[in-house]
Amino acid sequence: MIRTLLGAAVFAALFLLAPAAATAQDVTLSSRDGGVEISGTLLSFDGEFYRVDTVYGVLTLDSQAVLCDGPGCPDLEAFVATFTLSGARSMGAVLMPALLEAFAARRGLTSRRLVQDDENFTYVLSQPETGRDAARVAFRLSTSAEGFADLLAGEADMAMAMREVRPDEAARGREAGLGDLTDPARSRIVALDALVPVVSPRNPLREITVGALVALLSGQEARWPGRAEPVVLHGPARGSGLEELVADRLLAPAGVRLGAGLRRHDDDAALADAVARDPLGLAVTRLSETGNARVLRIAGACGMSPQPTRRSLKAEDYPFAAPLFLYTPARRLPLLAREFLDFLPSPAAQIVVRRAGFTDQAREEIPLAEQGERLANAIAQAGPEVGLGELQRMLGALKGAARLTTSFRFRGGSATLDAQSAGNVADLARALEGGAFDGRELIFVGFSDGEGGAEANRRIALRRAQGVRDAVRAAAALADPERLRLTVEGFGEALPMACDDSEWGRGVNRRVEVWLR
Repeated sequence: MIRTLLGAAVFAALFLLAPAAATAQDVTLSSRDGGVEISGTLLSFDGEFYRVDTVYGVLTLDSQAVLCDGPGCPDLEAFVATFTLSGARSMGAVLMPALLEAFAARRGLTSRRLVQDDENFTYVLSQPETGRDAARVAFRLSTSAEGFADLLAGEADMAMAMREVRPDEAARGREAGLGDLTDPARSRIVALDALVPVVSPRNPLREITVGALVALLSGQEARWPGRAEPVVLHGPARGSGLEELVADRLLAPAGVRLGAGLRRHDDDAALADAVARDPLGLAVTRLSETGNARVLRIAGACGMSPQPTRRSLKAEDYPFAAPLFLYTPARRLPLLAREFLDFLPSPAAQIVVRRAGFTDQAREEIPLAEQGERLANAIAQAGPEVGLGELQRMLGALKGAARLTTSFRFRGGSATLDAQSAGNVADLARALEGGAFDGRELIFVGFSDGEGGAEANRRIALRRAQGVRDAVRAAAALADPERLRLTVEGFGEALPMACDDSEWGRGVNRRVEVWLR
C-alpha cells in the first residue's frame, strides 16, 4: 500500500490522471506492483520518506512502498541523516552534545566530534561494524535570538533557546512556512534551570525582594538595601541569552530595562567568578552557572521565600524557573533526528541532564510528611475567610497521598497553560498510556491567589483543576479508562506558595497540583 498525505483512493485517482510528459522531472516513484507511478522533483529524503513536488502539489511517500527511478534518486543504503542545531551556547556547549553522545551509544553508534572553531562543530555518528556514517549533526553556538534567526532562514533544523519564542519571531516563522512556533508541538523542554541573584560570599546580605532587585538592576537604586555602600552591577554579554532571559522574566513585567554602567562579561562562568571576587558585586545568573558566588534568597513581604531547589523547579514553585527549549519547524526531520527527539524525555536522557549540571524533568513524589514548610505557611497565612476548618478539609482530602512534581501553571491574565505546564500535559498523558498509574488515584488539586473572595477562589480553583484533568485525559487517548481514577479538588487560597503582594507571587499561587494515592 502506498502511504501519502492523501487518502489512498484520491492518491490512485491522481496518478491515473497524470500527464505522460514527465521527462523533465528528476524522479519517478512507482508502486511496487507497478500499478501507479508519479514523476516530480525530489525535495528531500529523510531516510524513510520521499518528499516530492508534483503537478498535484507536494506529496510525501513512504520509501518502503515505492520504487524510485531517475537521476534524483538517493542511495538508500548510503543515506546519511544531516541536521543542524543552532542557538544558545549554554545548551550547545555541553548539554546537547552530551545528550547526542548518549543517544548514539544507546543506538550502538560511534560518535566523533569535528571542530571547526569555537562556535561551530559537527558530530559524525557511524556504524562501528561497517564504518558507514549514519548521521552528521552540526552545532552552531551563539544566542537564542540567532538560533531562531537560523531556523527562520532555513539554516538550522532545531533552535536551542533559553527563552520562549517571541511574538515577532513566531510571526516570521508562520510567514516562512515553519508552522506556529508558539504551538506546544513545535517545542520541547530539554532541561530546567533558573534565574538567581548572586553576590560574593563576603557580602553580608542573605536575601532580597524582587522589587529591590529590579530597582538595582534597572539603575533606579544604586546602594545596597539599608546600607551606604554602592552596588557594583555585573552583567552578561550584550545580546546574550542570559540578558534576554533577565529582560523577559524580571524587568519587562516591571516595565523597566537593564541599567547602564554594568560590568559585562563574555560568558556566564566569567560573570559568576567576577561577582564572587567582588564584595560589592551583584548579578543575576543561571542556577547552573553560579560558580563560587552565593545565591540570595528571594524574600517576600509576608515571610514566604520560595527557593530554587530541584523539586521547586520541576513543580514551578520557584517563580523564576527557566526551561531550556528546543524548537523545531512544522516539517518532517530525518528519521534519526526524530528518534533523537524521542530520546530526550527518556530516563537515560534525564540522567545525562543531571550530570550536565541542570535540573531534570523526571517525576518525583513528595509525601505529605515532607511538606511541613508549606503547611506552616498555610497556617501562618490563614485568616477569617480561610480558617482551620478549610485547612482540615484539605488535609483530609490529601491524607495518604503524595504530591507529584508535575504541576500546572497559567500565563498571566489567562487560562492558557505556560510552556512548561503544556509539556507536562503530554508527559503525564504518556505516563497514563504506559500504565504508570494503573490502579491508583490521581487527584488534580486547584489553588488560587488571595485576590477576591474565598468562596469565589475555591470555585475558580476547582474549574482549573477540572480543565487540566480533562486536558490530560484527552491527551491520553490510548489509556485504559477502567484502570484509572482521575479526581479533582479545589482549595482556593488555602495553600499559598508565595506572597500575594506581587504579580510573580500571585502567579506562583495560581496552580493545579497533582497528588497520587
